[in-house]
Amino acid sequence: GKPRNRNSGWSGVLDKSELRKLQEFLRNAFGAPGIKVGLDPRDEEQAAVSFGERAIGTISVDDEDGDRSFSFAMKIPVERPVLQDYLRRLFDNDELKIVARMKKTDSVELNRGEDFLGVISADDPKGKSFTLQMAILDYDIEDL
Repeated sequence: GKPRNRNSGWSGVLDKSELRKLQEFLRNAFGAPGIKVGLDPRDEEQAAVSFGERAIGTISVDDEDGDRSFSFAMKIPVERPVLQDYLRRLFDNDELKIVARMKKTDSVELNRGEDFLGVISADDPKGKSFTLQMAILDYDIEDL
């Protein structure tokens, strides 16, 4: 791989080109050109993700094992029966769909059409709210 940001070597700090590529990646994934990714003013080791006027999630960097990857986390403040509707309305994209996972009842998969996007897990046993976790690998954004 090519060297990371010149000044900080392998630190967790996101550089501008990574932010731009992550933004492009999420826009493509959700079919939502309004998604914006910028440094989180409270924590420079993560990025803040917004859509329109709304903060919708964060992206953190994982440098474990020398492989750089990113994790997009988004809180979803609704219950299981309306998850799919909520996400489709939020991103104005009817291709988003919730798919049950084998043997797992506390989480579901989020797909766009046939493409797997991430895992949505219940935040509490009653499933009153959920968190979408999406792993983004270095090579996912390489050519963006």
